[in-house]
Amino acid sequence: MGKIVAFSNQKGGVGKTTSCVNIAAAVAKKGKKVLVVDMDPQGNATSGLGIYKIPDKKTIYQVVLGECPMKDAVLNTKFQNLSLVPSGIDLAAAEIELHDMESEENYTKAAFDSVKNDYDYIFIDCPPSLGMLTVEALTASDGVVVPMQCEFYSLEGITQLMNTIKRIRQNRNPSLVLVGILLTMYNARLTLTGQVVAELKKYYDEKLFKVPISRSVRLSEAPGFGEPICYHDPYGKGSLEYAAVAKELMIRI
Repeated sequence: MGKIVAFSNQKGGVGKTTSCVNIAAAVAKKGKKVLVVDMDPQGNATSGLGIYKIPDKKTIYQVVLGECPMKDAVLNTKFQNLSLVPSGIDLAAAEIELHDMESEENYTKAAFDSVKNDYDYIFIDCPPSLGMLTVEALTASDGVVVPMQCEFYSLEGITQLMNTIKRIRQNRNPSLVLVGILLTMYNARLTLTGQVVAELKKYYDEKLFKVPISRSVRLSEAPGFGEPICYHDPYGKGSLEYAAVAKELMIRI
């Protein structure tokens, strides 16, 4: 049975989608069958995997509302062992509609469970918020990865996210685990970076991925080409770092 891993951080611009897409591609390159589910209305994971036109408009929006089976929304990408359930702008409306649904109508978890045996890993790109879409994603997941920029605002936000994960465990998904915290936009030369890392190690030392993700021009430009970094710049620093994180993730979950 496959593992479902959500990538979540309520703060935007921390490398959440970049990490989800690139770790998924790196895991797929290691021979694992991988599905990326784009649950962010911005749809950056979708375009980051080279999907710009969605046939028949079947997206995760229809899936979470129970209008479409997950398998009917799966698209093949041009990348080895890597499939996608795309997002669309209409997903923003799902936040309101999910609030209006009765609590027993948990289409999202059932949808993920229905395809769990078809993949080794299912990676969910959550929206940059702690709204209903994120709650639904965490409810369906086995674990969560928290990408985090090396700044103090990010440090403050992680406490709120950990409280949300704790509430999800108590009320919806007792088996949810924190797979790890991934440091992004890392610059070892900055004093601030060292201070943030030192603070994180006080509370989450064992949960920090061993290899942080450095700032990289090639990493930033890859989504514009609709390619994960392991295809766009296979021997570059960003590709090697994400490959190392992918390897560690596969050990952890």
